[in-house]
Amino acid sequence: MSRLAILGAGSWGTALAIVLAPKFDAVALWARDPAAAQRIGQTHENSRYLSGCRVPENVLCSSELADVLNDCGIVLSAVPSDHTRALFERLRPHVSGDMCFVSATKGIENRSLMRMTEVISDVLRSQFLPRVAALSGPTFAKEVATGEPAAVVIASRDAALAAHVQSAFSSPTFRLYTSEDVIGVEIAAALKNVIAIGAGICKGLGLGSNSVAALVTRGLAELTRLAVALGGKPRTLAGLAGLGDLVLTATGDLSRNRFVGLQLGEGKPLPEILAAMTQIAEGVHTCRAARDLARRAGIEMPIVEKMHEILYEQKPAATAIRELMERPLTSE
Repeated sequence: MSRLAILGAGSWGTALAIVLAPKFDAVALWARDPAAAQRIGQTHENSRYLSGCRVPENVLCSSELADVLNDCGIVLSAVPSDHTRALFERLRPHVSGDMCFVSATKGIENRSLMRMTEVISDVLRSQFLPRVAALSGPTFAKEVATGEPAAVVIASRDAALAAHVQSAFSSPTFRLYTSEDVIGVEIAAALKNVIAIGAGICKGLGLGSNSVAALVTRGLAELTRLAVALGGKPRTLAGLAGLGDLVLTATGDLSRNRFVGLQLGEGKPLPEILAAMTQIAEGVHTCRAARDLARRAGIEMPIVEKMHEILYEQKPAATAIRELMERPLTSE
């Protein structure tokens, strides 16, 4: 029992605060918006993102980084991928080598093509060599917040750190498995969102289960090829962080990325879709990085290429799906 800091009071950060609160004396939750922090503190509910889910009394919400990070042992980051670097640059004066850092963000930094644990290490290494882990797995925030059982992976090259976080976070409804394959876990976490957009497009076009199953399965093959090329392990992609999270995000009704694809398949323009959403669909941002990572590694990822053409080159969704089916025939 100690003090945990969680960065990001969106749906995922709030859900983590709720499920982890019984494991700590206090959970300090950072919200970028002071008004949102005050509202959560007063009502013990994040009505914007998790309406109806009570935030425990020992969760203290603040917009002041110094207050949130004071006297904490674990810093858990759940902010969007394109905000991670800037936030960690802001918190550098308030952290030390005695802390350990866990990234629960599923994305790739577009400019650098770094994974989130790499971004955190890159920002902090001028002060100290941070101990960093990645948390990922098949989880919808709403279901975690309401206490439904969930299983995730905590990955770190530092086996002792992974074991420490596993012990600190695990509960009757939140089970953690350790892994040393940070690359595989983070690549799967980020790129499954891109495949989920494709699965949503299939449904939006009126295609049936055969098409979705084919796209998800071949999408998993693409994720595995890239992860292995970058140093990940194939078995990771067959586990919770790979297949488990991909199936959830590509088929679940609570998936934001699947929702974006569904709307695209129905013919709505991307700017209109994103403008109407209150939460971020990481797959839209990650698609650029996924394509660039694949090209840099010399890996063929046709689904990712077609998703990029749909999202950023205005290719009609039906045309992109047809082109996938008309590619040269090959073996599995």
